Amino acid sequence: MYTKEDLKRQLHELGIDLKGTVLVHSSFKSMGEVEGGPDTVLDALSEHMKDGLLVLPTHTWRYINADNPNFYVDSSPTNVGILTELFRQREGVRRSWHPTHSVAALGKDATEFTRGDEQFDTPCARGSAWGKLLDRKAQIMLVGVDLRRNTFIHGVEEWVDIPGRLTDSREQLYTHLPDGTKISVPSRRHTGVSWSEHFWKVDEVLQETGAMHLGRLGDAEVRVCDTVKLTAVLTEMLAADPEMFSDNEPLSDEMRYFFHESTAQEE
Repeated sequence: MYTKEDLKRQLHELGIDLKGTVLVHSSFKSMGEVEGGPDTVLDALSEHMKDGLLVLPTHTWRYINADNPNFYVDSSPTNVGILTELFRQREGVRRSWHPTHSVAALGKDATEFTRGDEQFDTPCARGSAWGKLLDRKAQIMLVGVDLRRNTFIHGVEEWVDIPGRLTDSREQLYTHLPDGTKISVPSRRHTGVSWSEHFWKVDEVLQETGAMHLGRLGDAEVRVCDTVKLTAVLTEMLAADPEMFSDNEPLSDEMRYFFHESTAQEE
């Protein structure tokens, strides 16, 4: 059974920057037995990042839509795991106001980091919290989940304008603030095609380029992504093949050759 101190030691071993910004996607069950359960995991993360910024996704895209358009910042539950649901309710945590792709943050600049997402009509706009992760040179931890759950990659696709990733039309959604204010947020959605189910294809490339490294938290395998390097690698790869994530086939030999040749020239 893992204790809080065990987890904090593993976070150091993973190289998580104590004074930086880290976003955590997670599967609590994958971590094995933890003394004190999910709250111990959140305590370990919060204490490790006490001088930085800890961010967890608090998405509601699974059930907030045109038929159920009302997102309540203080009470709409997340659809991305127990750690995210418990975290958003903790004292001092600030949640952004995007109706489908909100995040919650604790620590340095949490209020500023979460401000303004409701002004955008796409899930991962460059000016939103997802783009701010890149500005802050943040790390992304994938705890017991793989690249298919890395929402940031959706952001990269959006920023380089890969066609077919977003609906042309907007759904009329609303964000409700704790004080009763109701904000209209017309929103485009990710298309029905499961692009993210194919994000696994770049796993090896990200490791080879140093954009991602592996470790453990509890029993869970952890992927730690460097947002700056990840963005650079994927931007180049998507420029060469915008349809890279359109199917479940491994990267082609041509694509691997192109990428490694390009990297070698830069060195």
